Amino acid sequence: MRKLTLTLAALVAAGPALAAVEGKPFLSLYNTDIVILIAFVLFIGILVYFRVPGFITGYLDQRAEQIRADLDEARRLREEAQQVLASYERKLHEVKGQAERIVARAAEEAQDAATQAKRDIETQVTRRLAAAEEQIAAAEAAALRSVRNRAVAVAVAAAADVIARQMSREDTVALIDSGISEVESRLN
Repeated sequence: MRKLTLTLAALVAAGPALAAVEGKPFLSLYNTDIVILIAFVLFIGILVYFRVPGFITGYLDQRAEQIRADLDEARRLREEAQQVLASYERKLHEVKGQAERIVARAAEEAQDAATQAKRDIETQVTRRLAAAEEQIAAAEAAALRSVRNRAVAVAVAAAADVIARQMSREDTVALIDSGISEVESRLN
């Protein structure tokens, strides 16, 4: 490796000498390396004369400043976006909590409404049962009265028939007179 490095260094150092034309001096325009060196120095001189390095450094400084401003703006926008995201996440959390409270309240109200409806139905059933029982009792009482009245009517008719067969005319008149006098005594 060391031999290769030394060989390459020797070739590079001998390059200008090898580029010279035979029979012409080394420092002449016939040597291409000298011509290239002169052209390079002239080119650098023209660039310096027209202040091209200043323009390039000014442009690069301006570009660097623009990039720095863009980075600052990007950082500011990122921070602002993070703040907006945090705000939206807070609002989302609040809305979720509010929605959960609304659902819980609606469930409570539905449960209360169901309980109240159950109580109302039980009250209505109780009232209807009581009304039905009253109607049944009234119907029974009416039926009993009707049966009793009919029994009384049959008994009175049977008694009248029996009495009419067994009583004489004088007994009938005496019985009517005693009934009238009893009614008069009760009315007074």
